[in-house]
Amino acid sequence: MKNDLFLRALKGETVNRPPVWMMRQAGRYLPEFMAIREKYDFFTRCRTPELASEITVQPIRRYGMDAAILFSDILVIPQAMNIEVQMKPNFGPYLPNPVRTSKDVENVVVPDVKIELDYVYQAIKATKELLNDDIPLIGFAGSPWTILCYCVQGQGSKTFDKAKEFCFTNPVAAHKLLQKITDTTIAYLKEKVKAGCNAVQVFDSWGGMLSPTDYQEFSWQYINQIIEALKDDAPVIAFGKGCWFALHDMAQSNASALGVDWTCSARNARYLTGGNITLQGNFDPSRLLSPPSEIKKMVHQMINEFGKDKYVVNLGHGILPNIPLENAKAFVDAVKEYESPS
Repeated sequence: MKNDLFLRALKGETVNRPPVWMMRQAGRYLPEFMAIREKYDFFTRCRTPELASEITVQPIRRYGMDAAILFSDILVIPQAMNIEVQMKPNFGPYLPNPVRTSKDVENVVVPDVKIELDYVYQAIKATKELLNDDIPLIGFAGSPWTILCYCVQGQGSKTFDKAKEFCFTNPVAAHKLLQKITDTTIAYLKEKVKAGCNAVQVFDSWGGMLSPTDYQEFSWQYINQIIEALKDDAPVIAFGKGCWFALHDMAQSNASALGVDWTCSARNARYLTGGNITLQGNFDPSRLLSPPSEIKKMVHQMINEFGKDKYVVNLGHGILPNIPLENAKAFVDAVKEYESPS
């Protein structure tokens, strides 16, 4: 691979500068993405390998990140599990028949991912051709808890109160659902690696909704199952938004890297993880609205605080749709121009 900086950082090797990519880099802040979005609905873009691969490489052509992340969605998993998912414009995900009872959980299937999600693997193969071994490709999945949140709530939420109520009033059914999602996700990610993904990331977008105790029970133990199942196949990055409280436990796992959001300082993240694991993050996505010169200063400061080794520069969550193109460029360029203080 011509640029393996990202993979070297995941292994903890010494590097001249850290690698950089951005969560949601393939997407809605790019005019070339918007042009495709006007012609095709969301899941058509996900399910059409030529479109998914084109969208994946658009930001690489423009900015030259050190890794690409496959354009897809975490909700392709429940779709494959016999749960209807719609993507409504200006609303987000909508599941018309949410899982609310033990009987509903029984009706959820663990699919043959090779058949149900074949379009994803075809998109990976198409993307690998376009990337031409220039940089690594990241595959991803949502954490089982985050998927459960959508399956039970039926839509996005600020509190996911119905999802939590389901877990706390019917824990047997909740754990059964979480295990079905986990088994499906493991099979899915293994196939993604076989198709050509060089690393995988598990997004626990709603982990921060849980108390530290409930996080262990309803989220982390399932993420850890995924890490254990994948660790010999590819590096695994675990990212829990709002989950700084779990970083110590997460660092004991076989994850290759841990994502950190912008509410946790570099110093605290290093302290909580014991300083031995690669960390990824944690620029506030809204800070990309600052002037480019300020972005560059802040990125260099961030790298100095995390240290250039065992570190992947990223945002603390996905890039926002209203970020100016030159600001995204400033973020990536700042990392490429980085020189460590001697």
